[in-house]
Amino acid sequence: MTASPDLLRALRAKLRRDMPITRALGLRVVGHEGGGLVLSSPLEPNINHKGTAFAGSLNATATLAGWGTIWLALREHGIRSHVVIQDSTVHYVRPVTGDFTARCKPPSVHAVERLVKSVAKKGRGRIELDVTVADASGDAVRFHGRYVAMIEGGAAGQKHGPRLSPV
Repeated sequence: MTASPDLLRALRAKLRRDMPITRALGLRVVGHEGGGLVLSSPLEPNINHKGTAFAGSLNATATLAGWGTIWLALREHGIRSHVVIQDSTVHYVRPVTGDFTARCKPPSVHAVERLVKSVAKKGRGRIELDVTVADASGDAVRFHGRYVAMIEGGAAGQKHGPRLSPV
């Protein structure tokens, strides 16, 4: 499934309005391929003292690729929700030496259906996603994250709020 141009515009606006780090990263929404979001960032604003991409910038871009994938999937199903990252692991395979792209592997239809049903029934649901970050030389970062989606305006996440990091 590919997000409509209107949904991608809404995502771009959401990121600009509600997540100031996206401006600092120079983050761009490139597209939505088969259900997985693709984001890119230039090296220059994300460079570290070694002339390579800062690990925090790579992690943030990967986290946001997963976050945006879920936000779009739920919107496609008519669900407005808050999405947060619950936990993640990141493997930095090699340094990133140029502009980079984060590609979220599309979640399975079954995983999205399970998430949608859980959010609709319980007010919250979880899903795990994989993201790869690459530059012109190929894959450089492997990210795995578990996200939680909660109905907007609901109290579903309040009892667990301190354990979750909003994105």
